[in-house]
Amino acid sequence: MLHRRRGTAAVALAVAAALSLAACGGSNGGADKESTAEAGDKKAVAQGGDDFSDAAKKTAAMGTDAKAGEWPRTIEHAMGETEIKSQPKRVVVLDVGELDNVVSLGIKPVGLAPTEGSPELPSYLKKDAGTPANVGTINNLNLEAIAGLKPDLILGSQLRAADKYDELSKIAPTVFSLRPGFTWKENYLLNAAALDKTAEAKAKLAAYDKKVDELDAKLGADKPTVSMVRYLPDGLIRLYANASFIGTILKDAGIPRPKNQDIDDLAAEVSAENIDQADGDYIFTGVYGDPKATDKSRAQGNPLWKNLKAVKEGRAYDVPDETWYLGLGVTAAEEVLADLEKYLTK
Repeated sequence: MLHRRRGTAAVALAVAAALSLAACGGSNGGADKESTAEAGDKKAVAQGGDDFSDAAKKTAAMGTDAKAGEWPRTIEHAMGETEIKSQPKRVVVLDVGELDNVVSLGIKPVGLAPTEGSPELPSYLKKDAGTPANVGTINNLNLEAIAGLKPDLILGSQLRAADKYDELSKIAPTVFSLRPGFTWKENYLLNAAALDKTAEAKAKLAAYDKKVDELDAKLGADKPTVSMVRYLPDGLIRLYANASFIGTILKDAGIPRPKNQDIDDLAAEVSAENIDQADGDYIFTGVYGDPKATDKSRAQGNPLWKNLKAVKEGRAYDVPDETWYLGLGVTAAEEVLADLEKYLTK
């Protein structure tokens, strides 16, 4: 039923090691909870009984047997089954991935729970997203605001809001993926099944595949290594690895990673003092939230950073966090591909 390609299968990985990353969430508050959203933390395991080693496979098995245009339809999802009686017209999305998904399918959601680090509507979706009302943030939902919008469908994930599922289901039919992150393609098709937009979603993924293949061909066999650096609050610095949204895109395009990032995990953590571990032929940097609240200045002021080959040769670039790390959908993925082509083919 669902679309698969080489990158999706490759990152349906044994990411139990990501649990150790999430353990730091208690000290860093809401920002770190957001930053570990792709990791599969202990809370998610307790709620879902899932170690996330096969999250992509499990999500791919979800959806519906209903034919196009058939209503009502029953959607199998991470929290069970949900009946949707008719074509949804008032959709509330509880994360940026679901926002990207519905907007790419021509739907303007009536409500949005943005991230704490990017509380406004992402700029890359503003043109097509309409003016969704704020319903809290991904980690602090406002149920009263959601109910006031009178939605006929709510889309989110078990990882984000399993503890709110029962209350949300009393407001409107609610469909949850297991988690955001490297399962973005499967999540997209699950959302599309709830909206009777499966054909459109498959077409969008086919267009993404075509662009991936074009970039792969343009870069040729001798591709440079790409290092992914993200600065987060409280001194947290991550080198993003294979079990992440950006990791799937790089894997799809056959772009190699430094050895310390070519791992079956969300990311490796470093500090400003050992930022030389971010070495790669190209370095792409994202910042979650306010750069002043991170160690970006301290890390990039370190002589170890300045002596990296990519930095000295002008191949270290800042990239938009909202697409490269927070987008988690097909529109963001295409933006990332365009950026990769721009920088890697200079």
